[in-house]
Amino acid sequence: MTFGAASATWAAIYGLAGAVAGSFIAALVLRWLDDRSVLAGRSACDGCGRTLRAWELVPIVSALALRGRCAQCGVRIDPVHGRIEIVAALIGVSAGWVAGPEGWTGALFGWSLLALAALDALALWLPDRLTAWLAGTGLVTGTLGHGPLLGDRIVGGLAGFGTLWVIAAAYRHVRGREGMGGGDPKLMGAIGLWLGWRMLPGVLLAACVIGLGYVLLRRLLGTRVAADEMVPLGLLLAVAAYPCWMLMIASGA
Repeated sequence: MTFGAASATWAAIYGLAGAVAGSFIAALVLRWLDDRSVLAGRSACDGCGRTLRAWELVPIVSALALRGRCAQCGVRIDPVHGRIEIVAALIGVSAGWVAGPEGWTGALFGWSLLALAALDALALWLPDRLTAWLAGTGLVTGTLGHGPLLGDRIVGGLAGFGTLWVIAAAYRHVRGREGMGGGDPKLMGAIGLWLGWRMLPGVLLAACVIGLGYVLLRRLLGTRVAADEMVPLGLLLAVAAYPCWMLMIASGA
């Protein structure tokens, strides 16, 4: 695959779209955690309750201009907003760069994973509604003819869910307690519906490497890691899955 001016143009387009999508994703994540509606109510400062003006809601730019604080009361804005917006923009840039005009499929995949990853990181929660959305869009894009083939996606969905379900059941049988959240097999199945069965071993391997690297880093920093400490496996799977999509597209698989 060759990259040039066209790739840069699509990267810029999807990068801007990603910043906007990131603003919505951040609102979704934080409002769901507060048990608030995503669609009802305008954005307001958490400190003074003032409704934010349009110029204060420009993704990334407003946060930088205001140094992450409310323009009126000076209360610090939750940094989750800016972080998610930046990551969503980078997802858009990378999707446009590797896939050009078809990058919307990868951007949709990445943005959906970002929402799930954020919720799992902050609350160890993978909402069924979001996982169903990821699974459904995987089937739709496959039906529209985007690679991999729809048959490979369906096998990937079944294999992804089944593999983690068997591992969770075996752990529960041997150890007598839960070792994996119920949302993790569903997420792996949804990822399989996007990437197909061939990419699943790579996703699992990458997730394990990332997880082990995180634990090693904590040990090196002197932080004790308990054997029964909960690990956001959904976050690890999401972080691993999107680069696997880019690799799949870049290699022409």
